[in-house]
Amino acid sequence: MVNVGIDLHKTQFTVCVRGYGLKKGTDGFSQYPTTPGGYEAFLKEMSKLQKKGEEVRVGVESTGNTRHFKSRMEEAGIGVTVINTLKMKVVTESVKKTDKHDAATIAEFLEKDMLPESRLCSPKSEQLRCLLKTRDALVKAEVKIKNQIHAILTSEGMEDVKGSLQSKIGRKRVLDALNQCNNGLVAQPLFEIIDSLEKNIKGVEQELRCMTADDRVVELLMSIPGCGEIGAWTIRAWTDDIKRFDNEKKYCSYAGLVPWVQNSNESVRHGRITKRGPEKLRTALVQVVMGMRRMKAKLVDWRLMERYEAMKKAKGSGKAIIAAARKLAVIIWHMLTEDAEFDVAKMLDKKLARKSEQMGGLRLVEQALINEPKKQTVTRKENKEKKKAGVASKKSRKVG
Repeated sequence: MVNVGIDLHKTQFTVCVRGYGLKKGTDGFSQYPTTPGGYEAFLKEMSKLQKKGEEVRVGVESTGNTRHFKSRMEEAGIGVTVINTLKMKVVTESVKKTDKHDAATIAEFLEKDMLPESRLCSPKSEQLRCLLKTRDALVKAEVKIKNQIHAILTSEGMEDVKGSLQSKIGRKRVLDALNQCNNGLVAQPLFEIIDSLEKNIKGVEQELRCMTADDRVVELLMSIPGCGEIGAWTIRAWTDDIKRFDNEKKYCSYAGLVPWVQNSNESVRHGRITKRGPEKLRTALVQVVMGMRRMKAKLVDWRLMERYEAMKKAKGSGKAIIAAARKLAVIIWHMLTEDAEFDVAKMLDKKLARKSEQMGGLRLVEQALINEPKKQTVTRKENKEKKKAGVASKKSRKVG
């Protein structure tokens, strides 16, 4: 078996070969450009080893062009192990940081089957991620241009109505007002850029709708109250295949919503959330929770919202939102694993509802007892006063 460590870059990749035809403790190094010719030359050398009956394994770090490199190698029948750089500190934090040394370290750990493997997402998920990143960049550019227009309005002492730039009619009204202040030529290009950006954003969103038209995962996510199209697309893109997570805890850990823990001897320490996961996925889960929060009137009796409100009073809104997002991640894992839509009935706490009904019944009984008319009792003093006033007192007849 031949183990090959590769330090991959944009313009070239360094190769370290361990195994075939080399003395123990020695490595064979070579370097190739990341061009079609470079890939062909490298595959030609690997094919020579394969023809001699050697099994070739390749280890490579996860970078921007790793997917392309992996596909080229797998087409030639070479197995590729993509390294999780967060768990491979021996390379990322090495004192001797050279391409040859990194390639040799990767080959050595691959030979010992000690490489922490990272899984690449499916091509569809990769395409969704690229489209969502493009949309995010366009939205940020649009917000930046709108802030410049708001600054112009403020400098002229004009009323800056919130949301006035969200529609074409509102933007035309603002532009007409700026023309009267002789600032039309300054703001006109900005309004044209906004129109162009909005057109591109709608185009990207339409492409996302077409790609997820028959996607079951997006359909299930859209059944969650407070989850819109953008949130469903984001969770779908960065979750990819839910079956790769054995349980809900691993999915929450992948999202970076679990606290870090340090246990040593008798000391146990817990800290803030790890954030060791896709930031887009974590942000989407938080935004879905905020969408639920805006539907407070309809979801006030949900366990998720009740716990959110209780934690908000005790620990603040920030920690409460993160805790609710972690619980939502657990719900999403079960939904996607069981292929079931969001069930509102499961969000109600039946025990608390039963207790509240019992308490409500007790309150009604207490209220009835309070409102019940009391029997009038006559004291001896009142009888004496009645006799002095000449009022006859009622005498009870004895029966029998």
